[in-house]
Amino acid sequence: MATHTNPDLSTGASGPPRPTPPSRRRGPSARNNRIWTWLMLPGTLWMAAFLLASLALVATLALGTTDPLGNPRFGFNTDNITALADPAYRSVMLRSLGYALLTVVICLAVAYPVAYAIALHGGRFKNFLIAAIVVPFFANYLVRMYGWSVVLSDDGPLLKGLRSVGLADGDTKILQTGVGVIAGLVYGFIVFMVIPLYAALERMDVSLIEAGRDLYGGPLRTFFHVTLPATRQGAAAGCVLVFLPAMGDFVSAQLMGGPDQIMIGNLIQDKFFQGQNWPLGSALTMLMMAVLFLGMLGYLRRTRKDEAEAAR
Repeated sequence: MATHTNPDLSTGASGPPRPTPPSRRRGPSARNNRIWTWLMLPGTLWMAAFLLASLALVATLALGTTDPLGNPRFGFNTDNITALADPAYRSVMLRSLGYALLTVVICLAVAYPVAYAIALHGGRFKNFLIAAIVVPFFANYLVRMYGWSVVLSDDGPLLKGLRSVGLADGDTKILQTGVGVIAGLVYGFIVFMVIPLYAALERMDVSLIEAGRDLYGGPLRTFFHVTLPATRQGAAAGCVLVFLPAMGDFVSAQLMGGPDQIMIGNLIQDKFFQGQNWPLGSALTMLMMAVLFLGMLGYLRRTRKDEAEAAR
């Protein structure tokens, strides 16, 4: 009497074994993901609550007024919003945007060779070289800016060295100029560009560069066709990390700039602490936050698009 064999349960010639359901195969991993999600939830809710509360407070205060003593009063007054169209405020906003974008470009141009050399040619000294770049930035930001202002001063070592080789004269100035402000911004935030670029280059498969040299020949064409596309996400992350704080920075403009180099951060600080006009300062803050939000939104859309292309 013939015996019927269920092909779904047999492991012999009657049929292949039935695959394990995905829910069972990935059970432990799914549970681990849920555990980490629950662990992240309290901190995420805590930060989100305070962020939204502070934004709501600033937004409502932007519609307020000030009493004769300079104290802020909540209300519904759009004068602060319409005041943002003043040419003076628009000029400061455009200057801040230009300084921040130029800082991003300079940081990218300076940090890329540094990160490339450490990631691909650092060998066993990689950790030491990264530490040599990062550790000095553990010092207080204000202290570092004061030190940098001394280096860039009229009697500082930089201008003295340039004068000694004939590249500068007695009238050459760095402080109290836009060059000094941008130099301070680059010095203050360049580490935020080096680290993402280094991480992206460290993860990149070196064999891609070797294959690119066979296809494109010279190192420059290989860089633009292979290395740059492979590290695009790291470069984009570095650009965002530099742009966001540079846009709202006020220390560099205050220490290394003059009245003609003030940025939006200096204007906001003045309205809150010296001008006693908190509603107008809040309106300027919301304008700056809107610009930063657009920059972050563009980065997130670009990242999502890159992930979708990589998943194909």
